[in-house]
Amino acid sequence: MAEDADLIAGIESLESKIAEARASITRRFIGQERVVDLTLSALLCGGHALLIGLPGLGKTRLVETLSTVMGLDGNRVQFTPDLMPADILGSEVLETGEDGSRTFKFIPGPIFCQLLMADEINRASPRTQSALLQAMQEKRVTVAGEDRPLARPFHVLATQNPIEQEGTYPLPEAQLDRFLVQIDVAYPDRATERDILLATTGVEEEEAHAVFTAAELMEAQTLLRRMPVGDSVVEAILDLVRAFRPDDESAPARVRESVAWGPGPRAAQALMLTVRARALLQGRLAPSIEDVMEMARPVLSHRMALRFSARARGDSLADLIDETCDAMARPEAAA
Repeated sequence: MAEDADLIAGIESLESKIAEARASITRRFIGQERVVDLTLSALLCGGHALLIGLPGLGKTRLVETLSTVMGLDGNRVQFTPDLMPADILGSEVLETGEDGSRTFKFIPGPIFCQLLMADEINRASPRTQSALLQAMQEKRVTVAGEDRPLARPFHVLATQNPIEQEGTYPLPEAQLDRFLVQIDVAYPDRATERDILLATTGVEEEEAHAVFTAAELMEAQTLLRRMPVGDSVVEAILDLVRAFRPDDESAPARVRESVAWGPGPRAAQALMLTVRARALLQGRLAPSIEDVMEMARPVLSHRMALRFSARARGDSLADLIDETCDAMARPEAAA
């Protein structure tokens, strides 16, 4: 009972800090509440996020603001076609001492930080993109045969332009799977765009302020993992993930004919974490099945692929996910 009381008190205290963090973020990143909540969810879960949208929608501004509000030491890397892995990880240089001796000295790259902003990540070649694979999964990198741990916490928030833009490369499937969520950043509505114009074209702009420290964020991540998840929610997560695997007997007919490959166990793990984060952001002590359905698209859309025939007839993953979630929410409709 005492442990439960401590958990409840910790969650209630964290909710007030999250509300303050939201308020600080929205001073500089106006509107787009769902984008803000999904990005906060990724950080509270200890994961990475991929923000996809056209240039000029504020993706970079959001990441810079989050670095300040969450109290994280941040670095930014602008991905370009000529960027090399060593430009991210660092490299060894030959250094000559005063006595004439020569030794190799490691010069850390920008990845040695707490929040790495990978700006326009899909403009770099797959070789350079792969430099992030080990870092994102294992929180360490291997350079010149030596393992080097990264800072704690460590998060990658990457921005990506739509793949139809010239000079872009698709991210490898293994790297996409390491992003906890994919966040689609759309155009703001008219009222929000008016607020943006008034707030950002004057002499002074609003500034964000630090709400968390790195240590407090890590405590919040631990607290989130202690949040209970009911059996019905666990079963809903399993049902949802397995429903998108075309070779699974529980998959709907449309999934079997449309999906080339579906999400793996890492998707279920991501849902277990993000449904807790959504409940926390909404002031609840435990997640519900509704949270599972709401987090389906950001967690699953980058972990699946459509067959060529499905793409040719104009199908989209977003519509397929929404349709399957609706059918699961209304079992009588699926019967």
